[in-house]
Amino acid sequence: MERRNQFHRLRWTLAGIALLVLYLVVPIRSEPEAAVLVLRWVATAALLGAVAVAIRWQAVRQIREPDAPLGAMVVGILAGLLVFALVDYAVAVYRPGEFEGLDTRVDALYFALSTLLTVGYGDVSAQGQVARSLLCVQMAFNVTVIAGSASLIAQKFTKRAGTRRRRS
Repeated sequence: MERRNQFHRLRWTLAGIALLVLYLVVPIRSEPEAAVLVLRWVATAALLGAVAVAIRWQAVRQIREPDAPLGAMVVGILAGLLVFALVDYAVAVYRPGEFEGLDTRVDALYFALSTLLTVGYGDVSAQGQVARSLLCVQMAFNVTVIAGSASLIAQKFTKRAGTRRRRS
């Protein structure tokens, strides 16, 4: 059983690292062809939908199987965060002036994370209508998909810790 848990941890750790690397290397040019740009936005919308479905599937699995590994859900949350960070960065590149203070992928990841955690330091802000519209979608996704999943993960950790204490 412990060997299986180690395998799951390694698998999900590698998946998280792969997502971070993918986030860092996905090419974004400031002047792509219109057809390429449309294809990218359609692919991004499909990817967000797939992440939402995968996280929901994992949430249902967690409810039905109390001992199911949590790694897939954690990686799903990371994927959602990275997709929005990449979209924020793409908007900043394709439409200069939409964001103030968002110039790099690190800025975009920082902004997506501060939006997710509702910290919002104010150093990066949405200035244009496209960026603000995107943030409305991002905040709704964060509240419904990511926050719900994070709450479920916290409940599972608490329940599992209680079970371990009773066994001891």
